[in-house]
Amino acid sequence: MKKTAQDGPAVAFDGAVKTFGGVRAVDGVDLEIRRGETVALLGRNGAGKSTTLSLLLGLNDPDAGTVRLFGRSPEHAVAAGQVGAMLQESRQVPRVTVRELVSFVARTYPEPMPVARALDLAGIAELADRRVDRLSGGQSQRVRFAVALAGDPALLVLDEPTAALDVEARNAFWTSMRTYARRGHTVLFSTHYLEEAELHADRIVVLDRGRVVADGTGEQLRRAAGGSLVSFDLAGGGTSGLTELPGVLSLEVHGDRARLRTDDSDATVLALASLGAIRSLEVAPASMDDAFLALTSARPTALTTPTAPTAPTAPTALESF
Repeated sequence: MKKTAQDGPAVAFDGAVKTFGGVRAVDGVDLEIRRGETVALLGRNGAGKSTTLSLLLGLNDPDAGTVRLFGRSPEHAVAAGQVGAMLQESRQVPRVTVRELVSFVARTYPEPMPVARALDLAGIAELADRRVDRLSGGQSQRVRFAVALAGDPALLVLDEPTAALDVEARNAFWTSMRTYARRGHTVLFSTHYLEEAELHADRIVVLDRGRVVADGTGEQLRRAAGGSLVSFDLAGGGTSGLTELPGVLSLEVHGDRARLRTDDSDATVLALASLGAIRSLEVAPASMDDAFLALTSARPTALTTPTAPTAPTAPTALESF
């Protein structure tokens, strides 16, 4: 059977490049997100996350390569109401209520979500008659979520969605996001909270220096970065030969304690035992923090675990709040 645009991915980056002056902010990104997937985008500050999202939303055009949403250009996908976005930087709208703002944005979409439903899903029904310029930072963040939901878009793009939220509001947000995703929608979110990425995403994509350096589940990323940590006391001994032990990917020394990152902890421990007595030996799985630091270090990109699969435009409804 011939494959149609309706069967293709929700998001497709093919060799996308974006340069600002001498800075290559996005450097040949290849990425596909299947319809109905929830994907987390991770990266250090300056890794290229924001520029990647701007290309996806049509706010910038790639200098080379292509970006397609549902088989069409980002501009056409946005104009067709297929995309909703919650951006970090947005302008507060004075003298309008939350309900008025969400209603206005909803009217720009062909098949919007009922306003009451958007407010309820974002957890701000009780704020409907409050002015948006008199809300707290956390409340404003939830209003941005309601605005992103207003058009009932097929693709929801969330840039640091839980920034400024307390723990209770953060948990409520993820409950709402999962409810929306379960209806078959595609969700892409960026975050600095690594535990959020692992808990709430089907896949995690790690960017560094404008490139995808890892793509997979949290478990796959931990294995790619060295699935276990073997630590022990040096007891005054040196570190010579430790990096040559079976399975060892890296060595860190803190005071008199060595920590080996290894992809075969059994082989590493057996080799250590053959060297003599080991004091205070500990073996633990690598955390997401450990994996992230390893994957975004200056080391070669052999850690990558890929899975299958010009000037800003005029402001749109995506930037209204």
